[in-house]
Amino acid sequence: MYRKGIVWLYLFLLAAIADMAFLTQGETQLRYISKPLIVTGLLLYFLTSTRSIKGSILRKSVAAGLLFSIAGDTLLLFPNLFLYGLGAFLMTHVCFIIAFKLTQNQGFNPMAVNFVRTFFFNLPIYISAAFVYFLIRKNLQDLQVPVVIYIMVIVMMVTMARERFGRTNAASFWQVFLGAILFLISDSILALNRFFQPIEDAGVLIMGTYMMAQLLIVMGIRSHLVAVKK
Repeated sequence: MYRKGIVWLYLFLLAAIADMAFLTQGETQLRYISKPLIVTGLLLYFLTSTRSIKGSILRKSVAAGLLFSIAGDTLLLFPNLFLYGLGAFLMTHVCFIIAFKLTQNQGFNPMAVNFVRTFFFNLPIYISAAFVYFLIRKNLQDLQVPVVIYIMVIVMMVTMARERFGRTNAASFWQVFLGAILFLISDSILALNRFFQPIEDAGVLIMGTYMMAQLLIVMGIRSHLVAVKK
Protein backbone atom coordinates (compact mmCIF):
# COMPACT_ATOMS: atom_id res chain seq x y z
CA MET A 1 0.00 0.00 0.00
CA TYR A 2 2.89 2.36 0.71
CA ARG A 3 3.76 2.51 -3.00
CA LYS A 4 0.36 3.94 -3.79
CA GLY A 5 0.25 7.60 -4.62
CA ILE A 6 3.84 7.74 -5.84
CA VAL A 7 2.59 9.93 -8.68
CA TRP A 8 2.20 12.71 -6.10
CA LEU A 9 5.93 12.51 -5.41
CA TYR A 10 6.45 13.46 -9.04
CA LEU A 11 4.27 16.51 -8.41
CA PHE A 12 6.52 17.36 -5.45
CA LEU A 13 9.64 16.95 -7.61
CA LEU A 14 8.33 18.96 -10.55
CA ALA A 15 7.02 21.74 -8.30
CA ALA A 16 10.35 21.83 -6.44
CA ILE A 17 12.36 22.10 -9.67
CA ALA A 18 10.00 24.72 -11.08
CA ASP A 19 10.08 26.79 -7.90
CA MET A 20 13.86 26.76 -7.77
CA ALA A 21 13.97 27.84 -11.41
CA PHE A 22 11.48 30.66 -10.82
CA LEU A 23 13.41 31.68 -7.70
CA THR A 24 16.74 31.97 -9.49
CA GLN A 25 15.13 33.83 -12.41
CA GLY A 26 13.26 36.26 -10.15
CA GLU A 27 9.84 35.12 -11.41
CA THR A 28 8.01 36.02 -8.20
CA GLN A 29 4.52 35.87 -9.70
CA LEU A 30 4.97 32.30 -10.91
CA ARG A 31 6.06 31.20 -7.43
CA TYR A 32 2.52 31.87 -6.21
CA ILE A 33 1.70 28.64 -8.06
CA SER A 34 4.85 26.56 -7.71
CA LYS A 35 5.70 27.11 -4.04
CA PRO A 36 2.41 25.89 -2.50
CA LEU A 37 2.44 22.86 -4.83
CA ILE A 38 5.69 21.52 -3.32
CA VAL A 39 4.23 20.40 0.01
CA THR A 40 0.83 19.76 -1.60
CA GLY A 41 2.47 16.89 -3.49
CA LEU A 42 3.84 15.46 -0.23
CA LEU A 43 0.48 15.85 1.50
CA LEU A 44 -1.38 13.99 -1.25
CA TYR A 45 1.28 11.27 -1.27
CA PHE A 46 1.04 10.86 2.50
CA LEU A 47 -2.76 10.72 2.51
CA THR A 48 -2.88 8.26 -0.38
CA SER A 49 -0.28 5.91 1.10
CA THR A 50 -1.64 5.85 4.66
CA ARG A 51 -5.29 4.97 4.13
CA SER A 52 -4.89 1.95 6.40
CA ILE A 53 -4.48 4.29 9.40
CA LYS A 54 -7.31 6.61 8.34
CA GLY A 55 -8.75 8.43 11.34
CA SER A 56 -5.65 7.95 13.49
CA ILE A 57 -4.14 10.84 15.44
CA LEU A 58 -0.82 10.22 13.68
CA ARG A 59 -2.29 10.63 10.22
CA LYS A 60 -4.21 13.72 11.28
CA SER A 61 -1.20 15.35 12.94
CA VAL A 62 1.12 14.84 9.95
CA ALA A 63 -1.57 15.98 7.50
CA ALA A 64 -2.29 19.05 9.64
CA GLY A 65 1.43 19.84 9.81
CA LEU A 66 1.70 19.69 6.02
CA LEU A 67 -1.41 21.84 5.59
CA PHE A 68 0.03 24.47 7.92
CA SER A 69 3.25 24.30 5.88
CA ILE A 70 1.33 25.01 2.67
CA ALA A 71 -0.32 27.97 4.39
CA GLY A 72 3.07 29.18 5.65
CA ASP A 73 4.66 28.82 2.21
CA THR A 74 1.89 30.93 0.72
CA LEU A 75 1.91 33.61 3.42
CA LEU A 76 5.69 34.05 3.28
CA LEU A 77 5.40 35.02 -0.37
CA PHE A 78 3.98 38.30 0.94
CA PRO A 79 6.56 40.23 3.04
CA ASN A 80 3.87 42.02 5.06
CA LEU A 81 2.40 38.66 6.16
CA PHE A 82 5.64 37.35 7.66
CA LEU A 83 4.21 37.08 11.18
CA TYR A 84 1.26 35.01 9.94
CA GLY A 85 3.62 32.74 8.02
CA LEU A 86 5.68 32.34 11.17
CA GLY A 87 2.55 31.34 13.07
CA ALA A 88 1.60 28.79 10.43
CA PHE A 89 5.01 27.13 10.61
CA LEU A 90 4.90 27.20 14.40
CA MET A 91 1.74 25.08 14.15
CA THR A 92 3.57 22.81 11.69
CA HIS A 93 6.22 22.12 14.31
CA VAL A 94 3.61 21.46 17.00
CA CYS A 95 1.93 18.91 14.72
CA PHE A 96 5.28 17.26 13.93
CA ILE A 97 6.14 17.08 17.64
CA ILE A 98 2.95 15.08 18.17
CA ALA A 99 3.74 12.86 15.19
CA PHE A 100 7.30 12.20 16.35
CA LYS A 101 6.03 11.24 19.80
CA LEU A 102 3.47 8.86 18.29
CA THR A 103 6.07 7.12 16.11
CA GLN A 104 8.07 5.73 19.02
CA ASN A 105 7.89 2.10 20.02
CA GLN A 106 8.36 2.77 23.72
CA GLY A 107 6.12 4.71 26.05
CA PHE A 108 7.40 7.75 27.90
CA ASN A 109 8.42 7.10 31.50
CA PRO A 110 9.65 10.32 33.19
CA MET A 111 11.14 8.28 36.05
CA ALA A 112 13.46 6.50 33.62
CA VAL A 113 14.75 9.63 31.88
CA ASN A 114 18.32 10.71 32.52
CA PHE A 115 17.78 14.45 32.22
CA VAL A 116 21.48 15.32 32.51
CA ARG A 117 22.43 13.00 29.65
CA THR A 118 19.48 14.19 27.60
CA PHE A 119 20.55 17.80 28.13
CA PHE A 120 24.06 17.14 26.88
CA PHE A 121 22.77 15.17 23.87
CA ASN A 122 20.59 18.16 22.96
CA LEU A 123 23.21 20.79 23.81
CA PRO A 124 24.47 21.28 20.21
CA ILE A 125 20.88 22.03 19.16
CA TYR A 126 20.43 24.52 22.00
CA ILE A 127 23.72 26.26 21.23
CA SER A 128 22.95 26.55 17.50
CA ALA A 129 19.54 28.09 18.14
CA ALA A 130 20.91 30.43 20.81
CA PHE A 131 23.70 31.59 18.49
CA VAL A 132 21.24 32.46 15.72
CA TYR A 133 19.08 34.37 18.20
CA PHE A 134 22.15 36.24 19.49
CA LEU A 135 22.91 37.44 15.96
CA ILE A 136 19.38 38.54 15.05
CA ARG A 137 18.01 39.82 18.37
CA LYS A 138 18.88 43.51 17.82
CA ASN A 139 16.84 43.73 14.62
CA LEU A 140 13.73 41.84 15.73
CA GLN A 141 11.96 44.86 17.26
CA ASP A 142 8.24 43.99 17.68
CA LEU A 143 8.86 40.45 16.47
CA GLN A 144 11.11 39.53 19.38
CA VAL A 145 8.51 37.64 21.44
CA PRO A 146 6.99 35.70 18.48
CA VAL A 147 10.46 34.76 17.22
CA VAL A 148 11.61 33.57 20.66
CA ILE A 149 8.48 31.42 20.97
CA TYR A 150 9.07 30.05 17.47
CA ILE A 151 12.70 29.21 18.25
CA MET A 152 11.65 27.35 21.40
CA VAL A 153 9.08 25.29 19.48
CA ILE A 154 11.36 24.38 16.57
CA VAL A 155 14.10 23.39 19.03
CA MET A 156 11.55 21.17 20.77
CA MET A 157 10.67 19.64 17.40
CA VAL A 158 14.31 18.82 16.66
CA THR A 159 14.94 17.40 20.15
CA MET A 160 11.81 15.27 19.85
CA ALA A 161 13.16 13.89 16.58
CA ARG A 162 16.45 13.07 18.32
CA GLU A 163 14.55 11.39 21.16
CA ARG A 164 13.31 8.75 18.70
CA PHE A 165 16.78 7.18 18.60
CA GLY A 166 16.46 3.49 19.52
CA ARG A 167 12.68 3.79 19.67
CA THR A 168 12.00 3.22 16.00
CA ASN A 169 13.83 1.60 13.10
CA ALA A 170 17.10 3.17 11.97
CA ALA A 171 15.78 4.37 8.60
CA SER A 172 12.85 6.17 10.19
CA PHE A 173 15.03 7.77 12.87
CA TRP A 174 17.68 9.13 10.54
CA GLN A 175 15.21 10.38 7.94
CA VAL A 176 13.13 12.24 10.53
CA PHE A 177 16.13 13.52 12.48
CA LEU A 178 17.97 14.80 9.39
CA GLY A 179 14.72 16.32 8.17
CA ALA A 180 14.27 18.16 11.47
CA ILE A 181 17.88 19.40 11.40
CA LEU A 182 17.44 20.66 7.83
CA PHE A 183 14.24 22.45 8.88
CA LEU A 184 16.20 24.20 11.62
CA ILE A 185 18.97 25.10 9.15
CA SER A 186 16.46 26.45 6.64
CA ASP A 187 14.76 28.65 9.23
CA SER A 188 18.14 29.79 10.56
CA ILE A 189 19.25 30.94 7.10
CA LEU A 190 15.92 32.72 6.64
CA ALA A 191 16.28 34.48 10.00
CA LEU A 192 19.90 35.49 9.41
CA ASN A 193 19.13 36.76 5.91
CA ARG A 194 16.15 38.79 7.10
CA PHE A 195 17.32 40.07 10.48
CA PHE A 196 21.14 39.96 10.47
CA GLN A 197 22.64 40.52 7.03
CA PRO A 198 21.84 39.44 3.45
CA ILE A 199 23.21 36.04 2.46
CA GLU A 200 24.21 35.31 -1.13
CA ASP A 201 21.75 32.91 -2.78
CA ALA A 202 19.76 32.79 0.47
CA GLY A 203 16.53 31.90 -1.32
CA VAL A 204 18.06 28.83 -2.95
CA LEU A 205 19.63 27.69 0.33
CA ILE A 206 16.40 28.23 2.26
CA MET A 207 14.18 26.40 -0.21
CA GLY A 208 16.70 23.62 -0.90
CA THR A 209 17.06 22.69 2.77
CA TYR A 210 13.34 23.19 3.39
CA MET A 211 12.21 20.88 0.60
CA MET A 212 14.61 18.14 1.68
CA ALA A 213 13.44 18.58 5.27
CA GLN A 214 9.79 18.07 4.41
CA LEU A 215 10.53 15.10 2.16
CA LEU A 216 12.72 13.36 4.77
CA ILE A 217 10.17 13.86 7.55
CA VAL A 218 7.33 12.42 5.48
CA MET A 219 9.42 9.49 4.29
CA GLY A 220 10.67 8.92 7.83
CA ILE A 221 7.11 8.63 9.15
CA ARG A 222 6.37 6.28 6.25
CA SER A 223 9.41 4.13 7.14
CA HIS A 224 8.12 3.76 10.68
CA LEU A 225 4.68 2.66 9.46
CA VAL A 226 6.22 0.14 7.04
CA ALA A 227 8.33 -1.37 9.84
CA VAL A 228 5.35 -1.60 12.18
CA LYS A 229 3.24 -3.26 9.48
CA LYS A 230 5.93 -5.86 8.88
